[in-house]
Amino acid sequence: MVPLNVSLNGKSILVTGAAGFIGAALAERLFKEAPDALVVGVDNVNDYYDPALKEYRLRRLEAAAAPGQWKFVRGSIADKALVDGLFARYHPDIVVNLAAQAGVRYSIDRPDVYMESNVIGFYNILEACRHSYDGGGKGVEHLVYASSSSVYGGSKKVPFSVEDPVDRPVSLYAATKKSNELLAHAYAKLYDIPCTGLRFFTVYGPAGRPDMFYYSATRKLAAGETIKIFNYGNCKRDFTYIDDIVQGVFLVMQGAPERRAGEDGLPVPPYRLYNIGGGTPENLLDYISALQQALVNAGVLPEDYDFGAHRELVPMQPGDVPVTFADASALERDFGFRPGIGIREGLGRFAAWYKAYYG
Repeated sequence: MVPLNVSLNGKSILVTGAAGFIGAALAERLFKEAPDALVVGVDNVNDYYDPALKEYRLRRLEAAAAPGQWKFVRGSIADKALVDGLFARYHPDIVVNLAAQAGVRYSIDRPDVYMESNVIGFYNILEACRHSYDGGGKGVEHLVYASSSSVYGGSKKVPFSVEDPVDRPVSLYAATKKSNELLAHAYAKLYDIPCTGLRFFTVYGPAGRPDMFYYSATRKLAAGETIKIFNYGNCKRDFTYIDDIVQGVFLVMQGAPERRAGEDGLPVPPYRLYNIGGGTPENLLDYISALQQALVNAGVLPEDYDFGAHRELVPMQPGDVPVTFADASALERDFGFRPGIGIREGLGRFAAWYKAYYG
């Protein structure tokens, strides 16, 4: 177990991507678990998917926050002046960088968006963290940032370990996430910034991203449309429920890598990297069956819905991989935590939320 050496109470915590799926869920958790902290959220609320869902999450946060707990700034981390202004005004003690352009397939058509948000934006965050120590300032105690299981590409070695080589990405999205890991390591070494990267594995749940398969499939089935099942259903995914992701992030925030000098007198990079995934990859067809049953149970679909008539088996899409499988043993070893919410429970909660949200 690593020491929990970062207290959250009374701290200024910057959460980028705060209107996003994980960012909003994390902020709400922080309101409850660190009531004396100031959570500063930033998000550009772009239209990659329906901004109404992002606004819904922001309204939930406004309602959940007590006075003095929450400040939201609408803007992009690719705007260096905005990022520098946030650091100058709020002096964050902990930074959780979740802002990123997500999606594998979208990166094929819009690489410019990924470079702007995932590379330039993250660079701006790193630079602001670096300069937070200027003039003898206490500076950032811990930078936690989101990476992705996509960095493993088409690796046939399973389960995926953070020790595995990941230098052959199969999508631009994966390449930008690997660049985040390399940049963070360099800044940790050069400027002694405690950094922890988290490789998320297929996150799902209520108020999630509509571009994710479980969500888009639900919308199509509810509209009587056909869903496409890629690689003819011969895929396995390590699905991770949102509450498990948030619990992992929450724990990791409190355990920063310790600063120390090496034999040469120079800093040993205070840097760690973890997988967050259930460690139980599910066959895509089994996942779809669990989703369909959850939608029937929640009343989103009628009991006599003809699922067979609304399925189409299609080839693999560019940028996709056949299997994701997390080795999360390091997270369990260091923080005593392993994701444990199964797909039937998680999809059941999603279906109930979907019914309430869309009617």
